[in-house]
Amino acid sequence: QVQLVESGGGLVHAGDSLRLSCAASGRTFSDYNMGWFRQAPGKEREFVAVISWRGGRTSYQDSVKGRFTISRDNDKNTVYLQMTSLEPEDTAVYYCAASIRAYTTKSDSYDYWGQGTQVTVSS
Repeated sequence: QVQLVESGGGLVHAGDSLRLSCAASGRTFSDYNMGWFRQAPGKEREFVAVISWRGGRTSYQDSVKGRFTISRDNDKNTVYLQMTSLEPEDTAVYYCAASIRAYTTKSDSYDYWGQGTQVTVSS
């Protein structure tokens, strides 16, 4: 079992930055590929970013490339999502997730999920 707890969300203005954190406990954190997903009101959950278990590989949704950066600190059992140049369209609940099976953008392949943190970007 892995427990994931997100933090760092909030209400910001367009153009601002936020850093989300996801703290993991339970099984060995470095065994897992870690992803960030988001879900806006009335929309399906969508992939945002993923980082491999050692941190050497990352992938992003096209709309966040160049603005968001995913990173991890395996010594601290934490994955981060640095978000810059935020836009109102980034408003959503952000979830981190852990996958032991695959480095993937597919939510179905993730084994554990956090409870989410709200990010609201005002125009």
